This record gives sequence, structure tokens and C-alpha cells, in this order.
Amino acid sequence: MNTPSAAPRMVEVSGAEALWLLEGVALGRLVYQQREVTVVRPARHVWEYGRLIARTPVQLAAVPPTATYHVDDIQAVPGTGWTVTASGPAEVITDPHEAAHYRRTLPGWTYGPHDTVIRIHPQTVTGFRLVRGTEGR
Repeated sequence: MNTPSAAPRMVEVSGAEALWLLEGVALGRLVYQQREVTVVRPARHVWEYGRLIARTPVQLAAVPPTATYHVDDIQAVPGTGWTVTASGPAEVITDPHEAAHYRRTLPGWTYGPHDTVIRIHPQTVTGFRLVRGTEGR
């Protein structure tokens, strides 16, 4: 029987730890608004020079001026893990050499008009750990 102290809970992490968690994974989701609907697209990313570079199956014209990027690692059985969200201005990488570099280093799911490389300049980064019992207190 689960006691309240053993139930999972969310614990906020520092910005530095959130960035460390984000850097440690390569898969995430780009989240943005399009025609008043929230759109979520899978993406591969890398953190470089204080910017988040993501390759995602989004049409070039659909990239919003501001975007949110979400990554997580949740372990359902033990009820632990973490989640990080970064938000800020987004721009399509239009330089052909720079875009080609990221297409070589970040595997994509689609090619053609739905294969876009973007740069997000995070203004907010939040992170939480899902912990059990007294862990993280």
C-alpha cells in the first residue's frame, strides 16, 4: 500500500541543473501555437553557445517567432525522472553551410519541406525532478 510519503512529487531544480539535464539528452519536442492550436513536433537537439539548435519536422513557414522546447526522462515503474522546458525567440537557420552542418550531426525523421533546423534563444528554462518519498527534500 502506498503511503503519502512514498507518493511521487515534483521538485524544482536550479537553472544550471535544468540545462545540464537538457544537454544530456538528444530527443525532445518543439511546442508552438499555430492557428490557435498547440502543435507538438518531435525534434533532435544540441545545446551550443547558449543556444538550443533543433532539427524538427516543421514547415519553414510554420516556425513561430517564439517557441517552447520540452525534454524529459520519466521512469513510469519507479515513478521518478525529470522534465525541462526552455522557451524563447526562435529562428530558422538559413545559412546553407550552418544548416547542412546540423543536418549532418542531428538525424532527422523527414526530408524536404518538413525538415527544418531552428535556433531557440532561451529566455526561461525550468526543470523539475519527479521523486519518491523523502528524496530531494
